[in-house]
Amino acid sequence: MDTVKVSLPDGSVREVPRGAPVRAVAEAIGPRLAKAAVAARVDGEVVDLVRPLDADAAVQILTEKDADALGVLRHSAAHILATAVRRVRPDAGIGFGPAIDNGFYYDFQVDPPFTPEELERIEGEMAKVATADDPFERREVTRDEARELFADDPLKLERLEELGDDETISVYRNGPFLDLCRGPHVPTTGRLKHFKLLNIAGAYWRGDEKRQMLQRIYGTAFFGKDELAQHLHQLEEAKRRDHRRLGKELELFMFHPAAPGSAFWTERGTTIYQTLNEYMRELQLRSGYGEVKTPLLFNKSLWEVSGHWGKYRENMFLVLDAESGEHDFSLKPMNCPSHHLLYAAKKHSYRELPIRYCTFDVLHRNEVSGALSGLTRVRQFQQDDSHIYLAESQIEDEVKRLVALIQEVYGTFGLTATAKFATRPEQRIGDDAMWDRAENALLVALESTGLPYELKPGDGAFYGPKIDFDVRDSIGRSWQLGTIQLDYAAPERFDLSYVGEDNQAHRPVVIHRAICGSFERFIAILIEHFAGAFPVWLAPVQVVVVPISDDQAASARQYGDELRAAGVRVHVDDRNETLNYRIREAETAKVPYMAVIGGREAEGGTVAVRVRGAGRKQEIVERGVLADRIREQARTRTLQVGFE
Repeated sequence: MDTVKVSLPDGSVREVPRGAPVRAVAEAIGPRLAKAAVAARVDGEVVDLVRPLDADAAVQILTEKDADALGVLRHSAAHILATAVRRVRPDAGIGFGPAIDNGFYYDFQVDPPFTPEELERIEGEMAKVATADDPFERREVTRDEARELFADDPLKLERLEELGDDETISVYRNGPFLDLCRGPHVPTTGRLKHFKLLNIAGAYWRGDEKRQMLQRIYGTAFFGKDELAQHLHQLEEAKRRDHRRLGKELELFMFHPAAPGSAFWTERGTTIYQTLNEYMRELQLRSGYGEVKTPLLFNKSLWEVSGHWGKYRENMFLVLDAESGEHDFSLKPMNCPSHHLLYAAKKHSYRELPIRYCTFDVLHRNEVSGALSGLTRVRQFQQDDSHIYLAESQIEDEVKRLVALIQEVYGTFGLTATAKFATRPEQRIGDDAMWDRAENALLVALESTGLPYELKPGDGAFYGPKIDFDVRDSIGRSWQLGTIQLDYAAPERFDLSYVGEDNQAHRPVVIHRAICGSFERFIAILIEHFAGAFPVWLAPVQVVVVPISDDQAASARQYGDELRAAGVRVHVDDRNETLNYRIREAETAKVPYMAVIGGREAEGGTVAVRVRGAGRKQEIVERGVLADRIREQARTRTLQVGFE
């Protein structure tokens, strides 16, 4: 019998009949593995267990313990969702149903839209589909066969016509439901046991706001009951911490239709914004950066040189030139090209390098209206942006400095970070030789730091590879923030140079670097990370002074003046309201300290201090003691509040 050789992760080799399904490998290893198997990795590709083995291959059987298996389960959950929807709404048009980071979704064309009551019913039908334990059956078909199978599904037919002539077309059936799909899937619907439908949202077909609006149902699924419960708890906690809700309650920012996608910052919100800005400015100036400012509006000639006019124009706000009548200008969506002009404005010696520019200029990007979301996706924003011009031999040392700086910043906020190394994308500028050089230089520099990293093939910037940093917040969510991007292309495009030791002209390389990313998005993350209860140094109001009665109002105002003179952000609440009401207001505003002044405190020059989160407990201290404590906590940027 004709056989193929299968290489296993432990180095052993087995033979199975040619054309046998991958599950035959699991069965050959043992019944326990065959029962636990979810999918497999064949020559690096994740496939389902029914995929035939037609040639020698490296095979790894995936169980629930393997990270890739969860994505397979969630993809299958999306198909089970579509099966259930077709039971509830037989006329529903079927779009796409992928697995995503925290679950899955499926897009449907329905009229009228789904109701919350229907969502519950659909979830119930999903449970029935799962209980049926139908196998996921894969079949390869011709294009004509697929057209016939999906004749009543125009969304599927559109996707079908986009497939290349040499692309394998496969369909999957579970019970009565048939879908055009590449897979992979779990062996049977019964593998889905722990899942939850979360919400319904509108989504344009293919993400194109000019196309029809579909109904997107989001859900999540896990192999374990506890993991699902933990995730649902995290979602509830995320709702409680939602920066859009807290931003309104704490009076930090607002949005208005007159300026869609651009935040209006209140006095309190501006205090946070400026405090963050000052921290980043202080840190960078101490680290050898020079702050610069460049214009907001540029002629298209700049963007043509940089490559953005051809590859990024749809995301830029174009401005009409009154003389030419053409949209020949743009608000800048990023700072790098203007920094290159600054560098090129004069000659530089190798002795000057690295030259580190930092800026906090306002940027504009033309995000589609449907993508705007609070502070996390806006059209106007500010970055802690930096561009570093250096010799190729300096890359390793500079990356070490940058990694240390990034870790210091995140540590200040109690955030932990992990690194990802992203390589050349499909759409890019520069030849393969340039990319080989850039990727090797950045990877060597990253590995010299000793920092663990995850490889992200194809996820680099269009001009160079990058190191991205994901931070994990207080409830375990991951956010992509900082980046270190190595650029060999810009110095060529902008003809940048420096004079070397040999008195000859040399090309520098450029590092693009951001730590917070946009301040808007970073502040959104901080609001949710701290649940609005900012550490003293960031808190818009650090202490509220509350006189018990009108008799102590003058003493309270005097103390407020003393605190302001000492550099403390203070609010004196001497309104004609009850003491409990004013204390409750300060607690709701999440102010770190409340300084209560009664008759005894007014006479003795003391205050009764309540600490945020400590309930009714209070401590009598000298007035200067509280001021010193607040100033010291602000100076050291500690995350702790209190007197311990």
